[in-house]
Amino acid sequence: METVITVFVIIAMIMLGVLLIHLLNGQHNERIAAFHYSDALAGVGRRSRKSRQPASPPDHPSSPPHPEHRDGAAKDA
Repeated sequence: METVITVFVIIAMIMLGVLLIHLLNGQHNERIAAFHYSDALAGVGRRSRKSRQPASPPDHPSSPPHPEHRDGAAKDA
């Protein structure tokens, strides 16, 4: 009988935690919606992407670039 009560208490605590998290997420979403200050400025908070590629292992030679991706490749006009 004690095992059934223990399992019931554990399940009830999990349900209470889920409900609490759900309510807190709702409040957080409402706060975000109410206090949006402005749209993000272009480029602010973004890291510039470099054209760096990870080095290939020395035992595997790098494959030649695809013809469409080479610099100066002829473009269809």
